[in-house]
Amino acid sequence: MKTLGLVGGTGWVSTVDYYRLINQGINEALGGHEFARCFLYSLNFADIVACNERNDTEGIYALIKDATDKVIQVGAEGIILCANTLHKYADRLQKTIRVPIVHIAEATAREINDKNLTTIGLLGTKYTMEENFYTSKLTAANIWAIVPEKADREFINATIYNELLKEIFKDESKKRFLEIMNKLEQRGAQGIVLGCTEIPLIIKDADFHLPLFNTTAIHARAAVNFALETAT
Repeated sequence: MKTLGLVGGTGWVSTVDYYRLINQGINEALGGHEFARCFLYSLNFADIVACNERNDTEGIYALIKDATDKVIQVGAEGIILCANTLHKYADRLQKTIRVPIVHIAEATAREINDKNLTTIGLLGTKYTMEENFYTSKLTAANIWAIVPEKADREFINATIYNELLKEIFKDESKKRFLEIMNKLEQRGAQGIVLGCTEIPLIIKDADFHLPLFNTTAIHARAAVNFALETAT
């Protein structure tokens, strides 16, 4: 079994799910008392927010690189960036480290392809919805991503930062999410990617009639598969 290096804390509420799901997945595969070998470096999210407020993308990259270097130094054989938005830096980071990054968007694309869907609605932080670091991975897998209109993107981003990351789950916010998802369906979405690892904390499969792609669960499954791959 390979040792995983988890870079979490962005935010911690979904990092908890990563730890649980990865350990459950290893145990389901191996049985007995088998669980994951992993290191977790949990960032202080306030440091990320401070960098965002001054548009300091290099500062964010430095935080992620430092965390990644530390888990590699203690034995991590693969990196799990425990947030969709952190993957803005994944391609650059991969060029500087000696172990693989298990990419959340690539894992999500595989699961969308498995359902033979070609058009999905994408929810996430404004960075995930508005920049191409995420959608480019979907496009490479022949998947077209539809994002919400500007006002809805702003609502989603604000709700993630001001509510979900603080374990605040409001009925009115959930209702607005579902309204946005309905609008994406009207524009042609065949399924919805919950492209922020906090969104599955408020939106569940039973809440919507289209296929939902829970990126926390998808990424955790990909991490388990990586950990259990036989070295070649």
